[in-house]
Amino acid sequence: MQRHFHMAIGTLAVAMVLSPTLASSEAARGEQLFRNCAACHSLEPDKNMTGPSLAGLWNRRAGSLASFSRFSDALKSSNVVWNDKTLDDWIKDPQHLIPGNDMPFQGMKNDKQRADLLAFLKEATQPGHGPSQSAQGMQMGGGVSNLKKLDPEEQVQKITYCGDTYRVTTANGKTRNFWERNLRLKTDSSADGPQNGIPALLPAGMVGDRADVIFAGPQEISGFIKPEC
Repeated sequence: MQRHFHMAIGTLAVAMVLSPTLASSEAARGEQLFRNCAACHSLEPDKNMTGPSLAGLWNRRAGSLASFSRFSDALKSSNVVWNDKTLDDWIKDPQHLIPGNDMPFQGMKNDKQRADLLAFLKEATQPGHGPSQSAQGMQMGGGVSNLKKLDPEEQVQKITYCGDTYRVTTANGKTRNFWERNLRLKTDSSADGPQNGIPALLPAGMVGDRADVIFAGPQEISGFIKPEC
């Protein structure tokens, strides 16, 4: 029996090493709560989105990530260092901890949920840890992340504009019409952004009437869209 006991302990230890985010029930629950954060924050080093990457967050001074250029003046001048206490206060009420910051989040008031989320983040943001497969799937809502690898129906070849309508032709030969307020023009200059001259067409609405066209840079937009009726 003692041999079986030691074998069970060894198996558990291996499982904890192979799946650190599941090593505790708190972290496992926190990984699910991170879905609310994943649309704006990546767990990969220097992969910034609406907000900065959370990789290496603990013991970092607020507003100091060199690869992120959109920190508010309030955050940069706060002298806050991220640790268990300051992150708990921040997630509970960002405006209370650092008044005047640009975080579009009202806060998580439930103490247990914050503890679970912090348990997950403390593991997932450690240097060299890397996001789990499920956490990676949360990024960008699980949609297309690398815009250099597109299917023909996602590769924009031509955009024309007439009256209040954009007409977008893709590499599969099809043309779709969009009311001008339903087509959003965006840019992505990151390593995952589209190739120069090959914008990406991605769905953006619940009923198929809205879409995003994502260019490699703003210099492409005016030259790509042609007035044509």
